[in-house]
Amino acid sequence: MAETYLRYHDGIETPAPYEAETIDAIIASMTRESETTAARYGHAVRASHAKVSGVVTGELQVPDDLPPELKQGLFAKGGSYPVIVRFAQGPGELLKDSVSTHRGMAIKVLGVPGETLPGHGAATQDFVLATGPVFPNPDAKGFLGSMKQLEAGTKAPEAVKSVVSHIARAADAVVKSATGESSALLDFFGHQPLHPLAEPYYSQAALRYGDHVAKIAAFPAGARQQALANEELHPGQDPDAFRHAVGAFFAGDAAVFELRVQLCTNLDDMPVEDASKRWNEAASPYRTVARLVLPAQDARSAARTRYADDVLSFRPAHSLVAHRPLGSLMRARLKTYQALSNFRHSRNQTPETEPTSIDQVPA
Repeated sequence: MAETYLRYHDGIETPAPYEAETIDAIIASMTRESETTAARYGHAVRASHAKVSGVVTGELQVPDDLPPELKQGLFAKGGSYPVIVRFAQGPGELLKDSVSTHRGMAIKVLGVPGETLPGHGAATQDFVLATGPVFPNPDAKGFLGSMKQLEAGTKAPEAVKSVVSHIARAADAVVKSATGESSALLDFFGHQPLHPLAEPYYSQAALRYGDHVAKIAAFPAGARQQALANEELHPGQDPDAFRHAVGAFFAGDAAVFELRVQLCTNLDDMPVEDASKRWNEAASPYRTVARLVLPAQDARSAARTRYADDVLSFRPAHSLVAHRPLGSLMRARLKTYQALSNFRHSRNQTPETEPTSIDQVPA
């Protein structure tokens, strides 16, 4: 079936005119947002996914019997790799969990062989994932418009943000009831407060997959995770509900995710320049390429939390050439994440250090 999938080539991307200026404006807006939150907390936090629910270590297990179209890049050879995984809330603020927005899962694979992107000298591969199969905006220009709204909203009282989150979630429930699918925009601002280990996370935008083009996602596969799939937490009663849920889970259980990829068949139906368009899963389903095994451990120790907040950095630019991020949104992320990471580490006077071993992650 490999011949039915789009073959990667360097002309797949089609940058829009003035995209560089648009990305510069995104960086400026997010930097101003970071200045606001740094002044509020007396410490610079991430411009997105600032509130960490937990950081864990484990391994990525790649089988040796994948079909040729899936045996690409990092997944070309069977074996296991150490990983560091971060779960976090979406906003670039340390908010109470009653502001239940989109959430993220970031995976750092260590000891990865192969050519890396320019500027990335470490043997690591990051996959930065979020709840929801698509991004609310199609491209950098659309994201800039949303970012200006987010920047303005950063100074609003937290109670207002909580109300917005509840309204968005209620409206999304109506949309989902009527259409069978969530609204990406409403879900972004009002995500259902499900257990962080019991729902899937998506790249949303495309990336190179060796000889092909794909989106990648992590789906919960452990029995206890699947039992928690529809269970809502109560962030109105507990301002740190997600942190407590992740910590309690890993105190006694292992989590397992299946890493799956959806291969692109053609750019008309599965565009790389529009991150808001869902790729048809009937035409190309998500297929498992690895298992992510995260043993029971202390996901919320004080030392580990400080390491996650001040040292660790997860970025799409931490990548093999074989998994280069693609499309307008990803090109914006490549530059934006770098600039904002520089701001955060400089402001906190903490050097950014890319880990070479999971032994560097505090217990």
